[in-house]
Amino acid sequence: MYVHLNKILASRAAVAAAGVVCVGLGAVGLYVFGPFFAVVLAIVGSAGYVARKAHIAHIEESSAEIAEAIRLNHATIEALATAIDARDQIGSGHVQRTQKYAVGLAHLLGMSDDEIDTLQTAALLHDVGKLGVPDHILSKPGRLTPAELDRARSHTTIGASILDRVGFPNPVAPTVRHHHEAWDGTGYPDGLKGNEIPYTARVLAVADAYDAMRSDRPYRKAMTRDEARRQLQNAAGLTFDPHIVQVFLKNLTLFEGEVERSGLGYDTHNASAGFEAEIDDRSFVQQIKLANKEAFTLFELSKEFGEADNIETIATMFTKRIGGILPFDTCAVYLLDDTGDKARSAHVEGKCADILSRKVINVGEGATGYVLKKREPVRNVNPDLDFSVSDLELVQEYSTMASLPLIADGMLIGAVSLYSSSMERYGEEHMRLLETVSEIAATAIARLLEHAEVKEHAMTDPMTGLANARRLQDQFEREVSRADRAEGSFQLVMMDLDGFKAVNDSFGHKVGDRLLREIGMVIQRQLREYDFLARYGGDEFVALVPALNGDDVQELCARIEEAVSAYRLTVDSDAYASVGVSIGSAHYPGGGTTFDQLVMAADKAMYRRKLTRKQGALGDTSDLDELEALINGTYDGADRRPAQGDGGGPGLIVELDETHVIMSAGIN
Repeated sequence: MYVHLNKILASRAAVAAAGVVCVGLGAVGLYVFGPFFAVVLAIVGSAGYVARKAHIAHIEESSAEIAEAIRLNHATIEALATAIDARDQIGSGHVQRTQKYAVGLAHLLGMSDDEIDTLQTAALLHDVGKLGVPDHILSKPGRLTPAELDRARSHTTIGASILDRVGFPNPVAPTVRHHHEAWDGTGYPDGLKGNEIPYTARVLAVADAYDAMRSDRPYRKAMTRDEARRQLQNAAGLTFDPHIVQVFLKNLTLFEGEVERSGLGYDTHNASAGFEAEIDDRSFVQQIKLANKEAFTLFELSKEFGEADNIETIATMFTKRIGGILPFDTCAVYLLDDTGDKARSAHVEGKCADILSRKVINVGEGATGYVLKKREPVRNVNPDLDFSVSDLELVQEYSTMASLPLIADGMLIGAVSLYSSSMERYGEEHMRLLETVSEIAATAIARLLEHAEVKEHAMTDPMTGLANARRLQDQFEREVSRADRAEGSFQLVMMDLDGFKAVNDSFGHKVGDRLLREIGMVIQRQLREYDFLARYGGDEFVALVPALNGDDVQELCARIEEAVSAYRLTVDSDAYASVGVSIGSAHYPGGGTTFDQLVMAADKAMYRRKLTRKQGALGDTSDLDELEALINGTYDGADRRPAQGDGGGPGLIVELDETHVIMSAGIN
């Protein structure tokens, strides 16, 4: 196209030169051949004049066509560049501002017309190679891995390869290839240094870098004008040509004035706001941005949810990701409880989070309750419906809301509600996006709920419904971590039922099982809400009790002993079963720092308490003395072997399944 235009211009010059030659020849012919020649010359000249006018008209028409073609070519390039710009998730207008900075710099640096034309095109197309870089790398909010960084940097060589095929008459491709080279040779892709870097690439590098710093990126917020100036100044002589940086900063006000007059100012184009507008009414640039952001959000959600190991983490990530693509002032995730009649907030993002985090929704009440009952989304309803008289501080806080049920494999698990103070209405596209993201979140939450249920079964004693020994070990580790962080302490309380074997022998194991369940509840009622109780095995229970001193724990032990001893389980109209309990406690960290150490210390304390009680009730204490020696000397809490009776009188049994002493008359 450019070659054709040059040929037309040359043709016009040739016609003009031919006219001059003809005039000269006519003068000579008139002098030599006389008037007759003048008549012939007039006829020929008239014909030539007419032909010349027609030729000039043709040339002008062709020139206009070519100028229009060039205009369309530039418009096409700019549209393509703007689309690529939008895909990269930089604030819109990046390539246009970069072009204005680069061309303005070129004029001030006294660059040639060819170089200015090169920058005009290269500035628009400098990121065309990002078409070859995956979206999840371009939009990644965190640090890139070395492999991802290499892939991102390849956009310079990919872009140059694309532009080489276009056949621009100016060195557009080399300018694009080298606009990330560094003045000190540490850049890419070829590690060029100083003046080895094409002049146009050095100019483009400064223009591109400044605008990138002033724009929002997925991994950081936009810098202020002063911050970007300092960054550019500090990089002069290292990353950038110092002379070009000097000229750019000296004339920055001039450049930014041109940017503002073109409607490309940072205040206008950096805001990812615009969420207030209906998505369907946005420009093609904004729609490309939103489509790319949606795809990236879904990709990241799937990845993050797959790695999450608890519901709170998923709910937190869920609300943050929603905030990246949808407008709200508050986003709340509600999950149904075991009854299915209520939903409690699992996580709240945004304002009033401290209040709404305690929110309980009754199914069927309010907007969110309606969604839970009908399993249908609602939008643009009065948000006050979700708030009762007790939530007066929230009434009038919001202008509209939208809510959507969380359903996985046909199972309702909760709802997500968006509350907004500034939105007039949520559109269909908003709801589509919310539904898409919610489907992924619901599936992940359902998976974790199922896993938690299986884990709960694995951590629960089926007989009593209390935590089992495995769960006790886990809770012990958490208590140790908490105590160490706060320089605190806790008590491990060991409880062993007395006479439980006799209950099994007298009434059978079904009654014994019932008694175990009832005794577990009796003990639980003596503990605080945040204390932890587990069935340790057989007829043993263990409690972890934070922040109790010696006197307090003795009082607790006495209350438990009294409550257990007072309990009677009716077996039939004239019989009941009951047991006693022996209790010992050990202090963390004073009595030990590991679970086994504390269990052994509590076990010994329990047996001393038991022996004291037995010695007060028996006359002959030789067996008890022997047992006390065993406790104080070679006793091993993990080695539980029965003691053999001596064939006469009262005997003692140390039972295999419970390590407690019971009295039995005449055991042989």
